[in-house]
Amino acid sequence: MKIGMVGLGEMGAGIMERLLLAGHQPLAFNRTRSKAQPLIDKGMRWADSPRAVTDGSDIVLSMVTNDDALEAVAAGSDGILAGLQPGKIWVELSTVSPATIRALGERVTATGAALLDAAVLGSPLTIRQGKLLTMCGGDEATFERARLVLLDVGPTVRRVGEIGHAKVMKVALNLNLPVQILALSEGVLLAEKSGIAREVALEIMLGGVVCSPMLAYRAPFILNMPEKAWFGVEMMQKDLNLALRLGQQVDVPLPTTSVANEMLTATRAMGLGEYDFAVLFHTLARLAGIDSRPGPAP
Repeated sequence: MKIGMVGLGEMGAGIMERLLLAGHQPLAFNRTRSKAQPLIDKGMRWADSPRAVTDGSDIVLSMVTNDDALEAVAAGSDGILAGLQPGKIWVELSTVSPATIRALGERVTATGAALLDAAVLGSPLTIRQGKLLTMCGGDEATFERARLVLLDVGPTVRRVGEIGHAKVMKVALNLNLPVQILALSEGVLLAEKSGIAREVALEIMLGGVVCSPMLAYRAPFILNMPEKAWFGVEMMQKDLNLALRLGQQVDVPLPTTSVANEMLTATRAMGLGEYDFAVLFHTLARLAGIDSRPGPAP
């Protein structure tokens, strides 16, 4: 299958790297071409619009920032939808609302093509290590046609249900991330203000049963922030707001998610919004009366 991709941000670029390593020569579009140049140098082919990607591909992957960005690459004469036709598959990987992806599914069906609702579980590090998990929502026939391509990105590809279910699962997973960081931060700061060195408290926390795989690779950011945020505060808060809206729709209270969301708002108010969301530690530290600084902004 000829592969195309729209959106080459931090995660999208990582996915493209995996496709190139697997021997593919995907056709791709990104809003800023200069950011795609390193991938072009590695063999990726450039397209001048999302439609050009669709025209030259059997299967199109997309990963953009939010609902508005998805509509921007989907609609119009240069959009993905304009290039779809029977036999083509669109695998949509962005973290957007379930309602948005379901509505998109109807628009794709009208073209005769097929949509696969998808989402990934992992980070830029997970992608580089070849450990990405991909969740998919859609009919089984479409899933099976896209599965081999997705296996070139990561070793675990699983169908979780119908269109919309992958986005639901992604939101349900992502709400755990800041909640875990916040809980870890509370424990470390309780120890620190009681006289235990921050580094010691963090080392012990990460060596015990409370350490999840996510905390193992992200909690060290508490001591040394990455130069570029893996998952920025604003993007994290966007996902929490998706979770909170979904919780209201299906009558599931999300108390810890609500607290984490408010803490992210406080983080932005303190001028720390450009950092990875692990900066929540420093937000809480300041509220505890500690002059805690994450270092230069990414």
